[in-house]
Amino acid sequence: MITGQRFLLFYKQAFPHKIIVGTICLLSIVFPGLVGCARCPEKLSIVNLSKSYKINSIISSELKKPVTFDMLMADLNTVRIIYVGEQHTNPADHTLQLKILKHLCALKPNLIVGMEMFDQTYQPILDQWSSGALSTQAFIEKTQWYANWKFDFDLYRQLLDYIRQKRIPLIALNIPSYIPSRIAVGGIENLLPEDKKFLPKTINTSNPSYRDYIRKIFKQHHIEGIDNFDYFYEAQCVWDDVMAQSIAEHLNKNTMIVFAGNGHITHDFGIPERAYALTNASFRTVMPINEGSEADLTVADYLWVTPP
Repeated sequence: MITGQRFLLFYKQAFPHKIIVGTICLLSIVFPGLVGCARCPEKLSIVNLSKSYKINSIISSELKKPVTFDMLMADLNTVRIIYVGEQHTNPADHTLQLKILKHLCALKPNLIVGMEMFDQTYQPILDQWSSGALSTQAFIEKTQWYANWKFDFDLYRQLLDYIRQKRIPLIALNIPSYIPSRIAVGGIENLLPEDKKFLPKTINTSNPSYRDYIRKIFKQHHIEGIDNFDYFYEAQCVWDDVMAQSIAEHLNKNTMIVFAGNGHITHDFGIPERAYALTNASFRTVMPINEGSEADLTVADYLWVTPP
């Protein structure tokens, strides 16, 4: 994933002996000020709009103005897939995710949840969690949380507890994290046969806008050992296509809410447009954006202003 600290952790895991240059949150490169700081103004500024917005404002990109939470939920209730982004270490992002999940759960009896945080090999463990068969500690151990995702489990505790409490099916969307790192250094063709079995059926590298977006990040962050942009871009596309395929395989007649990093849903480049190509299912994107930032309305259907 291209967003923030998770990106850096991913490559630190891939190259533990290397020094990674440029430890700033990568999304802050694309959207300056996104990380937030003590000197930042306490509002979100929208490119090409004269107004700025405080914490908990929800701005519709279609209407180009704030909407109420009830208006947001009324719209989300009309689609099949709801993508809610996050900056992984921001507790406020997970709070709004939980709020949306609770309201959708009341509206959609066939609701299922897809999460970037788990790779597909852990699906049997997620099934046990949704059925209420596992304690929290057993879940952390069986999913090898701190070896795989690494972020503080408490950031996700309330979200996962609610999923277990309501017996909501939980879907692992991701590919084992070592696969993209191997692609980034050697390309898809040089993967071992046992690694290729995890690849998605289709890998779409044809979007020039997405390629330009990833290239900007690649150019601004030198990562020792990652020298070939084409391999780097392949790794990102594999990552997104795997999650899109996981959504398509589990959607059926359900409604799915997807929790993933902001970089996987921005401008629909990553997961949303790929899942749509496979399912033709209607969707919306909701992206948490820090106050004190400047953002473009086109990044998502809704921008939700959160504390840094």
